[in-house]
Amino acid sequence: MRPLLGGLLLLTAVLRGQVAGAESGQPITLHWLEGDVAGATTIWTADGKRVLGFIAYRQHRVGDTLTVERTAHFSDGSTDTDEATVRVGGRLESISGRSIIRDVKGKALVDVRIDIAGQRLRGFYVDEDRERHEVDDEVDIGPGTYWGPLFNLVVKNFDANATEGRLVIQSVLATPKPRVIDMELTREGTATLRRTGGAVDAHRLVMLPTVNFLIDPILQRLAPKTEFFVTDGAPPAMARFDGPRNYAGKVIRIE
Repeated sequence: MRPLLGGLLLLTAVLRGQVAGAESGQPITLHWLEGDVAGATTIWTADGKRVLGFIAYRQHRVGDTLTVERTAHFSDGSTDTDEATVRVGGRLESISGRSIIRDVKGKALVDVRIDIAGQRLRGFYVDEDRERHEVDDEVDIGPGTYWGPLFNLVVKNFDANATEGRLVIQSVLATPKPRVIDMELTREGTATLRRTGGAVDAHRLVMLPTVNFLIDPILQRLAPKTEFFVTDGAPPAMARFDGPRNYAGKVIRIE
């Protein structure tokens, strides 16, 4: 999952989700139809001056079931892969998923499977001391739990689900230990993105944990600032993402 907008209010905000427009864990409404999509997107440094790699994205729909796979390939040989299977009727309902983070030699540092019906996280992660930890945890997750590429679908349907410009969702993040965390998306004005040949107007969404991440050093690395820039239209389109690559905290830009 990336950077996030903060302020002095976060010093005392412990449960920002209490004033948000949706209850965490509830599946969001799908305003836009989802189908077969495939493509590749460039990954840049945070300042947008150097290419770091690319993301290969693919989603395929059969009936009301959508499978999504997204892999970020970096120039040093490391990769981040997220998979998700969801039901896309009137709502976005998660079924299962998997997150894998590999180092420059292709060795897995995180490999976690998400079982929504079984309410379990299974797999392993390697900590900063290179010690491997097995994971088989019972967790309070449900169809309204999202991760990785599903954030894009949430952002796409933000307007149909937000109240007073806010939306809270339940998420699974690798820290590297997998955690279930409530995240809040907030509309934070508009921006003009300069591109070769012209400019793109977009509105800016910021994502932050609902708990006070300033007291948690792990969440500080995960959430310095995550921003999504989304263009208006039918449907809206993601124009840019600015945020941390993963639990390592390296900030990247995707556009």
